[in-house]
Amino acid sequence: MVCKTPDVKVVIPATNVADLLRRRASREGDKVALVDGDRRVTWAELDAMVDKMARGLAALGLVGGHRVAIAMTNSVGFVVCYLAVLRGGMVAVLLNPMSTSGEVGRVLADSGARICVTDATAARTVREAVAGAVDPLIVVADAPLLPGEYAYDELTGTGRAAVRAPRDIESLAVLLYTSGTGGEHRGAMLSHRALLANIEQASRTKPAWVRPDDTVLGVLPLFHGYGLGAVLGQVLLQGATLVLGWRLQPDETLRLIAAEGVTCAPVAPHVIADWSQRPDGRQQLGSVRTLISGAVRQAERSLRDFEAQVGVRVEQGYGLTEAGPIVTSTIGTAVRKPGSAGQALPGVGLRVVDETGNPAHADDPGQILVRGRNLFSGYWPDGDGGPDAEGWLATGDIGLMDNDGDLFLVGRVEERVVVSGFNVYPAEIEAVIDQLDGVVESAVLGVPDAQTGEAVVAYVVPAVASDADALRDRVRAHCEQRVARFKVPSAVEVVGELPHAAVETRRAMGLA
Repeated sequence: MVCKTPDVKVVIPATNVADLLRRRASREGDKVALVDGDRRVTWAELDAMVDKMARGLAALGLVGGHRVAIAMTNSVGFVVCYLAVLRGGMVAVLLNPMSTSGEVGRVLADSGARICVTDATAARTVREAVAGAVDPLIVVADAPLLPGEYAYDELTGTGRAAVRAPRDIESLAVLLYTSGTGGEHRGAMLSHRALLANIEQASRTKPAWVRPDDTVLGVLPLFHGYGLGAVLGQVLLQGATLVLGWRLQPDETLRLIAAEGVTCAPVAPHVIADWSQRPDGRQQLGSVRTLISGAVRQAERSLRDFEAQVGVRVEQGYGLTEAGPIVTSTIGTAVRKPGSAGQALPGVGLRVVDETGNPAHADDPGQILVRGRNLFSGYWPDGDGGPDAEGWLATGDIGLMDNDGDLFLVGRVEERVVVSGFNVYPAEIEAVIDQLDGVVESAVLGVPDAQTGEAVVAYVVPAVASDADALRDRVRAHCEQRVARFKVPSAVEVVGELPHAAVETRRAMGLA
């Protein structure tokens, strides 16, 4: 079976994401919602702060549909601003605060943002991006103001009634700029319907990955889809406590987990790799019940050794910004399969198709298609590139799905190598090479070839210094036994290390 379609009707708990906050505040207002360093904010306090900010934005002349750019690190201020924008019916345009001024300027111009809210980390970049322009206005938190700017803490609509969130669930909530399913940098339009649907879908895993009594680690960037929907979204739905941080560094993250008694820890794959080398991992992670990482290829033996060391299973998954972002998860899967990204969330449709659009045979790579209420409304501003007439979105990702519905990621459409007319996906060959004892990691590339059009070349990092010729022969022999002849590397290069692109981690976490 290579097609999994929705079998659970998704019940939308609200019509505006900010409604989730209002419900939390009314039911358990005294419970701590956010932890930011020494600061503790209850649900009732957070709700009041969001109301104040929403009134302040309205006082500046903003109305429903206006775009508000946010260039801030993870903080109480970010959460307040994001939810205030949504409560006021406006659209949040989320920016990486570490972007260059050119990148920020392009997003501001493309989105038509009227205001940009920033903090000390990104204020200089934002100012450079808008230099000489009339719009947008700049609102600054935790930094000195320049003439014409507004102070975040003073932004208030005193005298106005509390803002009531609009009730149109199809209205645009967020613009997230991503490389897109076609590779170009575009703004993905996520409606309240899409965000709420994915929050609900993710909550239906059994067991639930976030529970009301959880303390959730919030170091993944909230300006990307995974941190925004999978982390903050689940906290809002379940009423858990979110511990904020903005630097995803292994040492600092371990200290934060231990200090705050974190029970649910979503982290990037490179953090898991670092922690696996630490003898004190079990002690530092003693409070953690759920540990979540993106489905980046990691040495299976190292992953299992880490789990045995710390006593916590590492859950993985697959997603993309355009899907709100989560598509699959290993949480609740009956059988643990090496390299699996898990199964589709309840309410999410999943297919793997060949180049003709027909279902691929089980265990054959093909393009991943996704369907569900969690899908975006196309790319800004005209909705181009959205789901097709039947609701399916071609992701541009290549994977294979076995008869149990477990998804295995292989690569990207644009990464394929065509050898004598046959498709070869680098990640598939890398996974085979990495199984070989004595190999730390590998990378496979396509190079021009006069006879076959392209040829496969493998770069291999050995575990210890060894005879390069012998390792080359072992890699080739290993591949010859496990993959088709046209997939076997024509050349194997032994190298000391491999470059690692940040986009690999972002994509696997559904952030790119």
